[in-house]
Amino acid sequence: MVGAALGTGVLLGPLSTSATTGIEADALLQENCTSCHGSEMYTRPERKIQSLSSLQTQVETCNTNLGTGLFPEEVEAIANLLDEEYYKFGQ
Repeated sequence: MVGAALGTGVLLGPLSTSATTGIEADALLQENCTSCHGSEMYTRPERKIQSLSSLQTQVETCNTNLGTGLFPEEVEAIANLLDEEYYKFGQ
């Protein structure tokens, strides 16, 4: 049974996988976000996102408008990854 748990990627997955949820935020980000507009949206000086809550709202807005079908915990994982990688609001 222990071997099965390790095989899920929850305990031994990529760094972008949440240990508590098993969500691979990096793959979701690539598939649903940067595949359309790249990372320049997150690094430009005049970016409109100025807080973690507005980042979470924007990810949910994209999810809704594009019909990606992401679950709330996936939206949260993507927003958290974007914050860690680019925005740094959580520091």
